[in-house]
Amino acid sequence: MRPMLPTLTFSPPMGDEWVYETKYDGFRAFLYLDEKIALMSRNGNSLLSSFPEVNRFVHTYRSAFASLLPVILDGEITILVNEFKSDFSKVQKRARLKIREKIKEAVEQFPATFLAFDVLSWQGKNMMEKPYEERKKLLRSFIQTFCNEEMPNVRQDPFVQYVPYENNYFDLWKKVTDAGGEGIVAKHRKSAWVEGRRSDRWLKVKNWKKVNAFITAFDKKNEYFHIGVYDESGLIRTIGLFKNGLTGQEREILRKAVKENAQKEDDRFLYIAPGICVELFYLDWYEHKLREPYFSKFLFETSPRTCTFQQLIDNHPPYSVTITHPEKRLWSGQRKTKKDYLDYLTNIYPYMAPFLKNRPLTVIRYPHGIFGEGFFQKNCPDYAPDFVETYEEDGIRFILCNHFNTFIWLGNQLAIEFHIPFRTIERKNPSEIVIDLDPPTKAEFPLAKEAAMIIKEDIMDKLGLTAFIKVSGKRGLQLYIPLSTECSFTWEETRMFTKFIADYLVAKDENRFTTERLKINRGNRLYIDYVQHGPGKTIIAPFSVRGNEQATVATPIFWKELYGPLEPDGFSMSQVLNRLSNKGNPFETYFQVKNEEPFKEIVSFFKRNRPLF
Repeated sequence: MRPMLPTLTFSPPMGDEWVYETKYDGFRAFLYLDEKIALMSRNGNSLLSSFPEVNRFVHTYRSAFASLLPVILDGEITILVNEFKSDFSKVQKRARLKIREKIKEAVEQFPATFLAFDVLSWQGKNMMEKPYEERKKLLRSFIQTFCNEEMPNVRQDPFVQYVPYENNYFDLWKKVTDAGGEGIVAKHRKSAWVEGRRSDRWLKVKNWKKVNAFITAFDKKNEYFHIGVYDESGLIRTIGLFKNGLTGQEREILRKAVKENAQKEDDRFLYIAPGICVELFYLDWYEHKLREPYFSKFLFETSPRTCTFQQLIDNHPPYSVTITHPEKRLWSGQRKTKKDYLDYLTNIYPYMAPFLKNRPLTVIRYPHGIFGEGFFQKNCPDYAPDFVETYEEDGIRFILCNHFNTFIWLGNQLAIEFHIPFRTIERKNPSEIVIDLDPPTKAEFPLAKEAAMIIKEDIMDKLGLTAFIKVSGKRGLQLYIPLSTECSFTWEETRMFTKFIADYLVAKDENRFTTERLKINRGNRLYIDYVQHGPGKTIIAPFSVRGNEQATVATPIFWKELYGPLEPDGFSMSQVLNRLSNKGNPFETYFQVKNEEPFKEIVSFFKRNRPLF
């Protein structure tokens, strides 16, 4: 059976007689449910072996819908990214697999969903001539025998799900574009299902991306125009070919221009130097070429040098998470957008990831940027994607930021500050000791520098401990002492040491340093916060941006930097990346440091001479 197809339009129809469905980017297919089952492509090929999920679905739910058989469903095989978007590349890779074991692995890794949007046969009766709305009601009643959900779910369960429609085009368009979906199909309420026809009663509106490119060649045999852009090294990179979208007159103008300016010709092609620029619509960047390129317009005033591969990189960032509102400004004092922030996260992830791995995460989110109020979030929200790992403790379902996509998803949720505990989920005891040196204002920041130097020279160096330091990104400094994972020191043991350090500083100069917890009683003294290091407490992660107007970063520094000029605010996102590129990572050896033997001796000394707290 050949499918009914929608006609492309750039002007969606409006009016009460039209409804609107999400268009998913997958494989169009027919699902035949009877004594035997079949899953057939639009070209008449069986897809059962590639998508064996259908067998499990029928085995699980057949008793629920048995009385309605035989049924034929029209729909799309998808691998959902979210409710409105399917990953076409994963669907295509699934369809190409032929080896049974590979298919079995793929089913577990990338389970597919059949999104049904029409019913063609009901209890063996042909429904194709019935109005769309009537068919849709039957389809909904069929789905409800085994699934009550109104929208497709990314859990891919069950395999067959329902595609609803909406009455308001603009409401659905916003949801689809925010989610990075393919587009919308407008359907007339009374439309019949007509086999093998491209109908004007089904109209598709695509969520196009745009790119500027130049013509590189013309294929005389099939009349396709080949296109290219300049890559970062200034070389020409081919990105595909097109002819759709050109009117007859435009095609003739373009063909004539290529012929008149051709540098070379062979039996099949006319080749031309960069000079004729065009704007193209396209759906996606897939397998090193544009998917479904469609002519938009000539760019007579555009220089070929502005047609760059960077456009495609900007349209397709190196993550599969759908980004919403990338142009949104996040800081009033900075011209930084959400895209700028996500670019920083993309680049900083390799440095930040080791500190996030397997640690129950607390974030501070700013849904409206720093213009609005922020709030702490510990519990993983119900709408989080399936790839987000969680860990439950004390009734809280914490996020584990163990993967790049989780990191970027949190960034898209405008999680600005990443706060981590002093341990991982594999252990109940601390993974490091951290001491917070907190001056009352930025003006007293030199006190934090002085305290850090005293701790380093008088305690760390003399006891043989290796320590690291970072600016907090606000006004203070934070000193880190990694602990061996092979020797589990307790919170009580580490507390003895942090209190010793605090007491040492206060004894050295009680007029400049204090352990007084009440701010009102500290005066202009530096607060040594050793109490913050404990179970259930958190601290800003290294390289995390702070939720302040300056968009400063909690930045690791080298010890020698304490002896020179150092700003209490820390560094900007771009400065941090430049520092890593030019100076290296001050925390590079952090996870190789053990500190086991010297700290064992310290703990032993305290146990002999002091009571445990």
